[in-house]
Order: sequence, then C-alpha cells, then structure tokens
Amino acid sequence: MIAPADEPLASRMRPRTLDEYVGQAHILGDGKLLRRAIEQDRVRSCIFWGPPGTGKTSLARLIAAASHAHFAPLSAVSAGVADLRRVVAEAQERHRIGGGQTLLFIDEIHRFNKAQQDAILQYVEDGTVILIGATTENPSFEVNAPLLSRARVFVLHALTDDEVGIVVDRAVQDAERGLGDMNTRVTAEGRETLINLANGDARFALNTLEVAALTAEPAEDGARTLTESVILDAAQQRAAGYDKDGESHYDAISALHKSLRDSDPDATLYWLGRMLERGEDPLFVARRLVRAASEDIGLADPQALVVAMAAQQAVHFIGMPEGALALAEAAVYLAVAPKSNALYRAYLAVQSDVAKTRNDPVPLHLRNAPTRLMKGLGYGEGYQYAHDAENAIVVQAHLPPNLVGRTYYVPTERGVEVRIGQRLAERRERAKDHVAKSPHPSTNTVDE
Repeated sequence: MIAPADEPLASRMRPRTLDEYVGQAHILGDGKLLRRAIEQDRVRSCIFWGPPGTGKTSLARLIAAASHAHFAPLSAVSAGVADLRRVVAEAQERHRIGGGQTLLFIDEIHRFNKAQQDAILQYVEDGTVILIGATTENPSFEVNAPLLSRARVFVLHALTDDEVGIVVDRAVQDAERGLGDMNTRVTAEGRETLINLANGDARFALNTLEVAALTAEPAEDGARTLTESVILDAAQQRAAGYDKDGESHYDAISALHKSLRDSDPDATLYWLGRMLERGEDPLFVARRLVRAASEDIGLADPQALVVAMAAQQAVHFIGMPEGALALAEAAVYLAVAPKSNALYRAYLAVQSDVAKTRNDPVPLHLRNAPTRLMKGLGYGEGYQYAHDAENAIVVQAHLPPNLVGRTYYVPTERGVEVRIGQRLAERRERAKDHVAKSPHPSTNTVDE
C-alpha cells in the first residue's frame, strides 16, 4: 500500500466530504438531484461524463463512503472481463454474508468494447453491483444503449478559474495532506499562471503545483517561492483541453465551420489554430474547408473552392507546421468571402426528387445516337445546339417529363451570383411559357 507521504498531491487532496468537493454545483448544489440522492443513500447506477480533472473519481468515492458501500475501482484501460467477473464474484459473496453493497467504479468506461460492456449488464440489472462509470467521451456514442438505459448520465463541467484557485489554495495551506508543512508560497503571478494553464483541470493544477514545490530552490529560511517562471517550468505546457479522437474534435471543427459561415475571420483563425496546435490532423481540417467552400460560399465566389483545394495540396506538399499558414490563408479567405448556400439547397432538393419521384428515362432528344438503331428510335431527334442560338441560350426540355418546370438552383444577390442570377433570369423568362415538346420516351420494341 502506498504511504500517504508518497501519494501524489492530487490523490492526497481528494475531498473527504461533499462540503469539501469543489465545482459541479449544477448537480451537487443544495436541493439538486444527485446531492439529494447521495444524502438519502439513493444513488443507483450512473455515468459521469466530463473533461479530465473535474472530480469524477472523487465523486464516486464520496458516494461509496456515504452509502457505506465497498468501493471496487477498475480502469477500462487495463481491466478485462476476468477482472469484472472477479469483482462480481466478490460482490455476490459480500451479499451472501451480509457485507453490504458493492460500488463498481469503472474509469474510462468508454474504452471497454461491446462484449466487456455487455458483461456488466446482468449484474447492474439484478443489483449485484451499483455501477458508476467515468468517461471523457460522449456516452451516447461510446456506451452501449442497453447499459446506457440502465444508468443515469450526469454531465460534469470543467472547473472555473475561481474553483481551480480554491483547490490550489487549499493544497498550499493544508499542512496535513497538502504543502503546508513545506513552507511553500505562490506568488500572485505564479498562481494566476497555474490557474490559466490548468484549463479547468484540478488534477493538472495539483500535479503541476507539486512538481513546482518539490523542484523549487529553497531560500535560506527553507521557504519555497513558486514564481511564474517556476510554474511554467513545472507545467511544460497547457493542460490538454482537446482530444483529437474525442468529442472535442467534433465540437472544435463545428465551431470553426460556424465561425467561417458567419464571416468571422478572427474566430475562424482561433479555432483553426486551437485544433492544429493540439495535434489535429491538418487534412481533416482541409476537408472541412473544402466542404465549406461548396456548402456556404458556392458560386458567390467560385474561387473559394480553388483556394481551399490549393491549401489541401500545400499541406500535402510541405507538411506541418508550415502547412498551417496555407490552411490559415484559406480559412480567412472563406470567412471573408460572400456567402451563399444556393448550391447546397439546390442539391438537397435534387436528392429529395431522386429519392421520392419516379426516375423517368432521359428525354429522347438529349440522348446520343451513335448507331442507326438509336437514330431510328428517335435518339437525339429535335435537339437544339446551344452555340447556334443567340447568346448560346436554348429553351428546350432538359428534365424528365414528370419534373418539367422544376427549379433547383436559385442564386443569391451576393458576390458572383448577382451576375449568374441576371443570366438565369433572362433564360428563365424565355422558358416561362415554354411547353415541353419532347415526347415521352418510346416504349416501342425493335425486332432482332
């Protein structure tokens, strides 16, 4: 067993009561559901979903203590079905001898595969164990539906700066479990830097604080002063608030796309940089920029797609980190470009018609007739060659008979689409009273 003095500071400073617990007032404040359930010993299986360092494990331990249940922790990173069976067997034996309830805590539960998650179901269902799972990933995607239906999901939020400050101050002052017996002092700048770097992660703050205190050069009187430079040296880098394989990956790209769509180049650059600097695949970002060029700009600025594809090629050609500038150039170009979703709406309408209407054959006059048989069947008959017409505009039926007159593309009055709209208006004015002259496709057969 690890001696208390050898435990990491973050472990030693775990809250011992709900009153010591910092954060999550939305579920643990006075009168809130989870707090009432804990105080009344009515907690049933649940899943805690939130970023690292928000108190998921500490909360599970508090629940076990409050209900006088045996706390059986497992990490899905290293545990398997055999470990689950062992815990269940011990829980069943504990029930048999009247030893009380077992709280099975599975950290990183999203790392269990389907079979491993299924193995828990029966024992959650029959009450052999109370399950508390902790995950940093969206349980809607990472936890099996049967298991999810048997557990209440509670969302934990990243701690605020004030809450991280409370955790840090307690650790510095606590002589029993914290750094109080080390004569440690944190300067105002050091404290502010530590809180800022923590990104709402209390564990990161405490781990960094501990490293800083243990490595700081003591003064003649033994005092250890943790300045901004000492904190920065101990932290090395900001707490990771971004998981390129998790939900934040999708949240960030959504924020980038929406900022671009709203023509905000500053926010667009920020989300781009946040993703790339946290190790996101640059080609994932490039693909979204290409999509945005077509979906949100389209023909309002046809050059947008060219710029986006050029950025993708630049990343391929020069790699990272140099390729980040090409992506930044494309992102800003798309952000400040005139916006139009006319193409997007047009294609959605086409998709709907393809799926929901009869797919009539191609009108005969639009078909090529490379053989005598095809010509005899009327292929190509009556087709008007556009370049022989004034302004190369021909009014003839191009859609199948059941869709004649359907309009899909309606340009906006922004960017290049202003000119496109004027040209289309001229053509559509000519076609307004046009009656399709194309006959329905022939159903005649030809003898062999």
